[in-house]
This record gives sequence, structure tokens and C-alpha cells, in this order.
Amino acid sequence: MSATSSSASVSLIRGADLVASPWKNGGGVTREVAAHPVGAALDAFVWRVSVADVGAAGPFSRFAGIDRTLVLLSGAGMLLDEASEEDEAQRMSHALRAPLDVARFKGETAIDARLVDGPTRDFNLMVRRGAATGDVAIWRDEARAQLDADIVLLFCAHGSLDVALGGDMKAATLTSDDTLRIDSARALRCEVEGKGALLVVSIRYTDKSTDKSADNSPA
Repeated sequence: MSATSSSASVSLIRGADLVASPWKNGGGVTREVAAHPVGAALDAFVWRVSVADVGAAGPFSRFAGIDRTLVLLSGAGMLLDEASEEDEAQRMSHALRAPLDVARFKGETAIDARLVDGPTRDFNLMVRRGAATGDVAIWRDEARAQLDADIVLLFCAHGSLDVALGGDMKAATLTSDDTLRIDSARALRCEVEGKGALLVVSIRYTDKSTDKSADNSPA
């Protein structure tokens, strides 16, 4: 699917087309959904969205200067322990015990992951601090809202959802792991119907030198 309305551009990314690759530290498998610039190395992206399968406890890869948001998609959950070199008593732990639980932390932080009971799957947003900001909202079942960001990614966490956008854009049906990407989503009406959960990722560039025109990628 590909469509335009005003300055917005839309592309559909099917979950079945995502390609698996090893983590930066080799401790797991990730599937990149989208990134800017397209094809950027792990130390050069402005933002990156991916889905990861975690099969065993262990350390997370570290990404200096990156703000991370992680959402549990499936599994019994995991605990993310932040290592504190200064004071062990100040050590923090992020608990993701149910699907759609969210953790936010800095990419340079040393994180050890503990699985509650078996493998998990998670959604990961990484944004380079100073170049962009990103947030993740969770919509369940039906929703109506106005999108307003440089990039919006609508990721179907589970279920089947029909997404319609304002103007002359056609509706798209998203099932688990499908993503609708909208570039230049300015004051764009969005309506969602069906049963499921949608992760709404909004990315806004703070570094005005970022080439937003290079964000458009084929469906």
C-alpha cells in the first residue's frame, strides 16, 4: 500500500517481510521495522524501530546517546535491572509483567534482563538524543485521534485493526507485527476499528539539519 494526502506519505510494512538479524552483542535476534537513515549502522541511526525475540537472560546491548522505549508484546514478562556502579542500593529495575507494559531508559545504561518464565517478544524504539524525540502511545480496539509528528508508525501489537486516515487515503487492515508508516503526519485524522492493540510511535526531529525527505522508504 502506498498513498499520499497533502504532504503526508504512507507505506505499509508487513510483519511477514521483516528480516531477522543478531543483536549488537549477539545475545538475541531482532527484526528491524524501520529506521532513519535507511540502512544506517547501529551507531549511526537517528531513530530505529524493531521487534526482538528474547530467549534467555543476559545483558542488553548498550547504545550511547540513545533514548529507549521498550514494550512487552508477548511472554510471561521480564525484569530489566539497571546496574549502578556508584550505589548498589540505588539500582533500579523495570518490571514488564504483562503484554503492553512499557519501560523507558537511556541506551548507555547497563541493563541485565531476567525472564519471568520463558521467552518473550518485545517492541523497541530507539531515538538519538539531541537529534529527535520519540514517544509510544497504546491504543486498544477503536480509537479516533489526530496525528501530528514528522514520522508516525502504527504498529499492530495483536489482533486485527482497520486504520483509516483523513483526506483521500485508503484504509489498511493491520494484523500482528504489521506497521503503517506515515511521513509528515501533520494534523492528520486517524480512525481505528476492530479488536486488538496498536502502538502509536510519534517521532519529531529536534535537529533541523536532519534530512526528513530521506525518510520515505518503499512499502
